[in-house]
Formats: sequence, C-alpha cells, structure tokens
Amino acid sequence: MGAARGFWSGFVALAPHRGDHRVAIRAAISLAVPLLVLWAIGRLDLSIYASFGAFASLYGRHDGYADRIRMQAAAGGMLIVVMLIGTAAAVLEASTGIRVMVVAFIATVVTLLAAAWRWHPPGALFAVFATGACASLPADPRSFLDVLVVGGASAAFSVALTAAIAYSRRRGRLGPVERRRTPSSWDAVAQAVTVGIGALLAGLAGLALIGDHWYWAMVGAVAALGGARLTARVIRGLQRLAGTLLGVLIAAGLLALDLPPLATIGVAVLCQVGAELYVGRNYGIAMLFVTPLALLMIQLVAPADPGMLLADRALDTLIGVAIGTAVAVASAALRRRADPG
Repeated sequence: MGAARGFWSGFVALAPHRGDHRVAIRAAISLAVPLLVLWAIGRLDLSIYASFGAFASLYGRHDGYADRIRMQAAAGGMLIVVMLIGTAAAVLEASTGIRVMVVAFIATVVTLLAAAWRWHPPGALFAVFATGACASLPADPRSFLDVLVVGGASAAFSVALTAAIAYSRRRGRLGPVERRRTPSSWDAVAQAVTVGIGALLAGLAGLALIGDHWYWAMVGAVAALGGARLTARVIRGLQRLAGTLLGVLIAAGLLALDLPPLATIGVAVLCQVGAELYVGRNYGIAMLFVTPLALLMIQLVAPADPGMLLADRALDTLIGVAIGTAVAVASAALRRRADPG
C-alpha cells in the first residue's frame, strides 16, 4: 500500500518552481525569432529545421553560464549532425526499416555522449525526434544546405542569446566551468544499449502497426527509458502517455480552428513557454503543451489530415511507452541478476 501511494505521489507531484519562467522566456525567444524570419521570407516549409535547432536553448537550464553555453553549443552541433543524418536517409530513399535502425543507432550514441558530457536534460530524446522527423520528410540534395543554414542559424541564435544574457548578468564574466562526476563507463554503456534496443523495437512496432510517424513511437520509448531507476522510468512513461493523450485533445481543438501561419507560430511559442514552465516540475503536465506544439509544427511543414495526425500521435505514443517500459523492466531484472548484492 505504501509503495502504491509513493508511486502515485511521484506521478502527480509538482516540483518547486526554480526560476522556470526565465528558461521559458529564453526558449520562447529562441523559437519565435527563427520562425518569424521564415514566415517573413515565405519559407515556413523549413520551420522544422529551425525548431530543432532551437532545441539547443533547452540544455543546461539550471547550470552556471559557462557550463550552459558549453552544453548548448555542443548540443546544437549534435542536433545539426543528426538532422543531416536523417536528411541523408531521406535523400538516399533508404527503406523505412533502415531509417528506423539509423535512428536507433543515433539514440544509442547520443545517450552515451550525453552521459559522458553530463548534459541536462540527459538522454537522446531531442536527437531521436530530430533524426526521425528529418528522415521522414521529403528531401533532395538542397535539403542539406537548408539544414546547415536554417538549423545552424537557429542553434547559433539560441547559444548567442544565452551568451548575451550571461554577459549582461555577469558583466562580461561567465564564471568557471564546473567539474562534474561522470557515471561509470559500464552504467553509461548499459543505459545507452538499453535505450537503443527500446528505440529500435518501438520503431519497428510503430512501422508495422501504424506506418506513418513511426519515429513518434521511438520518441515515446526513449522518454520512458529516461529515468535513472525503474520506478522513475515507469512514472515518466505513464506521465508521457497520460499527458500526450490529453494533449491530443487540446491539439484537436487547435487544429480544428485552422489557424493562419502567423497565429500558429504564436500558439506554438506559447506552448513552448508552457512546456518549459512545467517540464522540470511534472513531465505529464509539460506534455499537455509539448503535444500540440509538435503537431502544430508538423502541420506547418507538411499539412496532413488532422484526424490521422492525432490518431498516429496517440497510438505511436502508446506503443512507444509500452515497449520502453517493458524494456526498462527487463533491463532492471537483468541488472539485478548480474549484481544480486
């Protein structure tokens, strides 16, 4: 009874506010400026690259400025690389099965890098989302330049914004880079392999059962495998599932409005604010904002039937969370058997 109460408390708990409004404002500006530039020049078809580049702003939210800038620059470079890899899979017209394997490999490698370099947020969720989306979009050789210019400029703007805030607050001094304890090599490798296996199984299941947007199942699995311990992983997976299902209802209402592009950008930016206000406090609440944000951005780039889009999001998330949770349970059981003490 006590364990069940503790689990429920973890599921609904709302962590204290830690200056999240500052992170939310910075993230909103990092997303809004590139999207408004693309809207002004009539190239919202490239907004997906700008959105993924802006993910760099989400790293190091509570770190010192020197660490934050270093982390965001490294993460921004990583996001450009994985977008290029996903785009290459699309340009080469690789089979969808190969694309799933490529994204699973990225999930493994980036999870290992994030652990070694002590990134926050940890893991490969953003990398999996960016690689899978770029691998799913129609592309030609010119798309590589689009990724480099649009995605690179967006990431660079995010880092420059953080640096400008840092200099204004520190009056030209960033402070020292903190020394951090890195996890053991075995723990990092085991986590990376577990995430890669979960992502691969979820992608193959999403491809077989749903077809389109298979990478959403991979994102769901990676999210469910994001916690340090089994209980945290299960809670995070269930929070993602519950938040996504409710977020789909919110997205349905927004998509039914058939908003013009500029209004869609405005709503997306507000969703980004909401997500950053709650992602560190309760992951499920954050998903109420993340889900409509993701679906609105997809509609900006590649408009599709809203009903199909909403159903795919819900079903792929269910598949991904179920597989990710199953892999988390199996991984915990194997580790207990290997280390019974």
